[in-house]
Amino acid sequence: MKEKIEKVIEKIEASDKIDAEKKPLIIQKINEWKEEDDAISEVILKLENWWMEVEPYFAEMGLV
Repeated sequence: MKEKIEKVIEKIEASDKIDAEKKPLIIQKINEWKEEDDAISEVILKLENWWMEVEPYFAEMGLV
């Protein structure tokens, strides 16, 4: 996914259809979204780790 984001940024920088003054703003917003995506991935990883710990208890109670 990060590779795709980098390609999008490269295309924005190379584009002659986007105003030069708007390019930095667009790229900044994309980078903010990328950071949010990293935060979401981190939360997902923590939840997966938590589930691995508690799943046996749920299974023992017949809830899984």
